[in-house]
Amino acid sequence: MAGVDPADTRTAHLLLFSSTDVWHQGGFAHSGVLWAPSGLEQDGAVLKLMLGGGIYRYVSGGLGNLEVRGEQLSGSILPGWRFVRGKLIVTTFLGADFQRHRLLPDDPTAGLRGSYVGVRGGFELWYEPTATTMLAADASASSIGPSYSARFATGWRVLERFYLGPEIQGFTADGNYRQIRAGLQITGFRTKTFEWSMGFGWATDSDHHDGAYGRLGVFTRR
Repeated sequence: MAGVDPADTRTAHLLLFSSTDVWHQGGFAHSGVLWAPSGLEQDGAVLKLMLGGGIYRYVSGGLGNLEVRGEQLSGSILPGWRFVRGKLIVTTFLGADFQRHRLLPDDPTAGLRGSYVGVRGGFELWYEPTATTMLAADASASSIGPSYSARFATGWRVLERFYLGPEIQGFTADGNYRQIRAGLQITGFRTKTFEWSMGFGWATDSDHHDGAYGRLGVFTRR
């Protein structure tokens, strides 16, 4: 998430966002809203609501190394707190996580199979150490699985239009699946009231599936 421009967010209390993520073995889409009653540019309580879904594939040892297609629906209700210190913004969350996993063919040995209610926590960080550089990081953990994800990115201002730089990301779920990504990201590209981000690069996972990944996100403030 790009930094807060005080000129754009003096009265903004809502951050509406959506993202799409695809790679060789699946794809996901998420949408949601971040509500900050005291304003996006102020310290204070926040509430983040998310809905999403997608498909994924994995190799099941319990089914004789057969490839299984998983379909996931998810939602989160995440109260939190937003800290704003000049060009540094940190938002923390802790709340409820809901997931439903449907497997084709059915895999009785799978750790994630059916519907679950759990706890999710995490943080998001955005920092502009200079007028032409940025750092972004986020991490999330859910008791469902359990699962963990983390991402770090840095960038430099290009043509006064956006930030461009490297990113690295990791994900693990159910104690037996891991994915690592490395690539380039573009952040902070604006078109009227919308701000866009994207990432692309290479992903490798514990099922020995290597391939390209792509990510596209957009948000707007209200």
